[in-house]
Amino acid sequence: MIAFFISELLSALLQVSLFSIIPFLWWLVSARKENFFHWLGFLKPERNALFRQTVMLTVLATVAYGMLTTLFINSFSEGITEAGSQFAGKGVSAVPAVLIYAYIQTGLAEELLFRGFLLKRISSKFGFYAGNTIQALIFGAVHGIPFGLITGSVTVTVILTVLPGAFGWFEGWLNEKRLGGSIIPCWLLHGTVNLIAACLQL
Repeated sequence: MIAFFISELLSALLQVSLFSIIPFLWWLVSARKENFFHWLGFLKPERNALFRQTVMLTVLATVAYGMLTTLFINSFSEGITEAGSQFAGKGVSAVPAVLIYAYIQTGLAEELLFRGFLLKRISSKFGFYAGNTIQALIFGAVHGIPFGLITGSVTVTVILTVLPGAFGWFEGWLNEKRLGGSIIPCWLLHGTVNLIAACLQL
């Protein structure tokens, strides 16, 4: 199990590095006077008068996303795997590897690229709604197209693009409109969603 943990750790570090290359080069060329991590949205989240409503909305959106995704995957199970399927049957000894997978390999890597880089850079040129929609479409496509290619199903492609894309749009809205531009809460949210999905398969 130690070898499995090391493998997951190396895989996570590699993915974060790969997902950071374009943002880092962009920052190096265009925004070196700013702190790189602040530029990506690693900021202390703002807490405003709508905090309780934001928490409730986040819980509802997350539960709805989880239920709809699980329902669809169970209906079209052939060729479709849930997040963290590589941990299936490994038991509680795999929990450290699951944490690395959930919070570093997927949560951190994807949030810094999609909501930290793409959303912020596109929004600065074309406005929030254009930026958020574009990053959400790309985020959804990265999730849906591989399963569509595996299954050869247009339905699978569309639904598994729309569901993650819609949740990615919600996360972008949450970051920019309710949390002062911080990507940290949605990094933790993203990681927790994948942690729960992976732990259910242990």
